[in-house]
Formats: sequence, structure tokens, C-alpha cells
Amino acid sequence: MIKEITEGVDGTGIKCGMIGEIGCSDIVTPTERKSLCAAAAAQQQLGAPLIIHPGRTPEAPMEVVQILQEAGADINKTVISHLCRCNLDHNQLLQLAYTGCYLEYDQFGCEISYYQPNPKQYMQSDAQRINDIKFLVMEGYSDKILIAHDIHTRHRLVKYGGHGYAHVNVNAIPKMLDIGISQGVIDKIQIENPKSWLTFK
Repeated sequence: MIKEITEGVDGTGIKCGMIGEIGCSDIVTPTERKSLCAAAAAQQQLGAPLIIHPGRTPEAPMEVVQILQEAGADINKTVISHLCRCNLDHNQLLQLAYTGCYLEYDQFGCEISYYQPNPKQYMQSDAQRINDIKFLVMEGYSDKILIAHDIHTRHRLVKYGGHGYAHVNVNAIPKMLDIGISQGVIDKIQIENPKSWLTFK
């Protein structure tokens, strides 16, 4: 991890700008725990931003954060991604926010009722994502919110009938404004928060 940031990847000289995305299962496995601890050690040495792909249960994000805390990671420079498919209630969301990590809602435009890898689990809609974001803003965590759309399949591109890369700005942001999230807060979420997270210490 350190070499890929300080020297480059596979001899190319192209350097990574963050550590991760570190993938974890619903319950962290021993090998995943090693990866998290290694990421924490690399982050300590480099002051690098870190991003985590947590498991798909409401308990999974906090388990990862606790492991990282024990390993000495800088939680204030750590993103917990894919929260829209972890189905946290507001108490769990506040507990996670209190740790100081960045909270990422990054599946905007993915409007399916149930999560494909686990059909027993539902997926948030854009409306639910926006309501969670408003809740976090009202609770004082606007400086710890990140948003994206995680486009990873062809059918989500405009060319193939999908919503495309402009979806967040064209569709989601106007809805945020409609429910009272200010343009200033939206600018913080889209500009200042990514800049703050991606800056090395």
C-alpha cells in the first residue's frame, strides 16, 4: 500500500491517491482484519485518505470502524462507503457519525427494491438517501457527508438507457434543494468535503 502511493503501481510511476477501497464481509473475516490493520498502519505513516467498503448489514460499518480505531487509523480521514445498502436506522447513523468518519451515500440512481447480492435486504431509493442526508445535516454533520453514484454496470450509462454520470447534479441535487438543504451545504458536500478528505495530512 505504501509503495503504490509513494512510488507507483506495478512499475508505472502512477501513484495512488488514497488507500482502498478495502472490502469487508458482513462479519469481518480474519484476512479482512489483517487488511484493515495494514491499511491503518499505512495511513499512519503516510497521512493518506482511506476508504472502506463495509459489509451489507446495519452492524457492519461500526464493526469496521472499531477495528480501525483499535489499529490506530485516523478515522477523521476515513470514508465508510455504500451506506445506502447497509440500512442503518437514525440511531446507528448517529453512532457512526460520532466517530468522525466520512459518511458516503454513493449509489444514487440505483433504484431497485432489493439488493441483488442479498435479495432479503432492501435498497434505499434516492428519496431515502436524500432524507438520510438531510437528517445528518440537521444533526450537524454536513462536513462529513459524501455523495456519488457508483456507476459500475453498462445499463446505467445514458448510451444504454441509464441515468448516466450527470444524475446526481441533474436529478438528486434539485431534490435536496426542494427539501431545504441549502446550496451552501450542497457545495460543502460536493466540493469541500472531498477536498478535505483527499488531502494528505
